[in-house]
Amino acid sequence: MLNIYFGSTENEIFNPSVYFDNRHEPEWLINALSKEMIHDIDKSEVVGPNLIQSPVLGPISPERLSGGVKALMLMAFDESEKIFNASACGDNCAKWILKIAESKELTVTLHNIMSFKDLPFKAKILNNGKMLDSYNDYIFAADEALHDNGKAI
Repeated sequence: MLNIYFGSTENEIFNPSVYFDNRHEPEWLINALSKEMIHDIDKSEVVGPNLIQSPVLGPISPERLSGGVKALMLMAFDESEKIFNASACGDNCAKWILKIAESKELTVTLHNIMSFKDLPFKAKILNNGKMLDSYNDYIFAADEALHDNGKAI
């Protein structure tokens, strides 16, 4: 189940990229889900737990992956009570966030309206407790939460 909190909250990791660089486990990189996400988002191939082949950068370490892929891997594998800022991800990560949320209770923060358009969407908005099952409902809930009665968060 995907839980979204619009704005900042307790236990939020605002910069998942830096957190990933200091906390990731090598096993995460060789997981099938990570390989799929890295291939899809960064157009790169995992060679081993510490080596990725990028068509743009050549051989790189996990620390050189995009912030979006790093955030996704944290959402999938980090077992702490941390809440990761999904705004560090581009809209191309939306389908992966939903996929991760199919297999675990996933809570993220958003500081913008991420596009889940044309994706099967179900989420709970923690700001107001609303359960949503359509992208249209999400847009209205996001706008309401991000503007907090006329004041942008």
